[in-house]
Amino acid sequence: MTLKVTGDEQGGWAVLCVSGELDLLTSPTLRQCVHEAVADGRHRLVLDLSDMMFCDSSGVGVLIATRRLMRSCDGSLRVVLPAHGAEDGSHVNRVLSALGVRRLFDVYQDLAAAVDDTATPLSA
Repeated sequence: MTLKVTGDEQGGWAVLCVSGELDLLTSPTLRQCVHEAVADGRHRLVLDLSDMMFCDSSGVGVLIATRRLMRSCDGSLRVVLPAHGAEDGSHVNRVLSALGVRRLFDVYQDLAAAVDDTATPLSA
């Protein structure tokens, strides 16, 4: 499976919807999309990972680098990461939790909540 990244804008937030597998071969694609959004002046970014099926350590590295980039430009990053999706929960959610890095992100259950400035993130 490959990685697909589509861009949108909702409620003043740049939204990147990521689907497929985020791994060593595909992670540069997401990194490039994030850098292009920031270069275009978008400093409020939502990564919608609800259709992402797999994430390895290089993918986690891109997510952490995205967080660092957004912080360096005084931006905001929100991540859509459903608690469930597969039989026993979202693979990406489980990976980030197991590595202890999920708490680094402002996580939302769905895109509507992520672009709502009054919504609060889910607890880690």
